[in-house]
Amino acid sequence: MNYSFLTNTALFRGTNEQEAEEMLACLGSFEKAYEKGEVILRTGDCTDSMGMVLSGSVNIEIDDLWGNKNILGHVEAGQLFAETYACIPGEPLMVSVVAAEKCAILFLDAARLLTSCSNACTHHAKLIRNLLQISAHKNLTLSRRILHTSSKSIRGRLLSYLSEQAKQSGSYQFTIPFNRQQLADYLGVDRSAMSNELSKLQREGLLTFEKNRFSLAQEM
Repeated sequence: MNYSFLTNTALFRGTNEQEAEEMLACLGSFEKAYEKGEVILRTGDCTDSMGMVLSGSVNIEIDDLWGNKNILGHVEAGQLFAETYACIPGEPLMVSVVAAEKCAILFLDAARLLTSCSNACTHHAKLIRNLLQISAHKNLTLSRRILHTSSKSIRGRLLSYLSEQAKQSGSYQFTIPFNRQQLADYLGVDRSAMSNELSKLQREGLLTFEKNRFSLAQEM
């Protein structure tokens, strides 16, 4: 385990390597590897453990009865998933967690994190504070997705999302974490129609793109 990596994650912020090692033992943690496309947690599953991506990345997906897929989020190395469900025993997942690429996942027992251990471990308060901040940040992320998909037009959804990505990167040039199909799923639009709209935006000089690398015009 790379404890230096852990101390730089949002969950273990404020701990040193020795404390992180102690906490993993305290939280009954275990690691598991997944191949691209493999389902880590499925809709309807219950889990008592939250997952942290150690390498690679995963997508949070939802499917309807007809197999239509929407990507609700993308989780990269150092980030958490399923922490809300892990903190509510017996609550079935409304989403699936799928490996976006080959990845390694660290699972942490939520109940052990939220309760004091027999060793009177002093680090729980730090992790609980950090977990609360992570949850608040994810609420903001979900709010952003609602904002991006509020427009009735594909163009409006694209420009809303790409504008936010530019702001987050601090540059008019940036890379998004989705391929074309994943971006269409995230925005809740048809891939072909979205690709056509991207081509129109490029012809109009509003942006240029190559795969998942975008450059927005500084004036529109």
